[in-house]
Amino acid sequence: MNIFHKDLVGRWNQFSIFEQMANIGAEVGRAINWRNKKNNEMSKNAFYRALELIDFTVDDNKNINSLKEILIMRELLVDYLMGDNIYHSTDKSWEKYFYPFNFAARKSH
Repeated sequence: MNIFHKDLVGRWNQFSIFEQMANIGAEVGRAINWRNKKNNEMSKNAFYRALELIDFTVDDNKNINSLKEILIMRELLVDYLMGDNIYHSTDKSWEKYFYPFNFAARKSH
């Protein structure tokens, strides 16, 4: 598999869970924005980047207690952007999900 965030591979675990989730949220936002602009290639690339960051987050040992939420979020995201949206997600619901992480990440610095 292609690694998109080569510069983050060795240091992703230095970020707090809030920073990790905020970065994932940024890629999800890009995927949604590109999809809404009918640019499927750019949307797909942002989606793959988001999945990569989610996988980095899953592999980070400090997030062991959050694995269930992270993996459910991954499943919902795949369903929303590449599946049949059986969970009935919306652009707004994703924005509402990730916004608190963005706020918390900024607040912690």
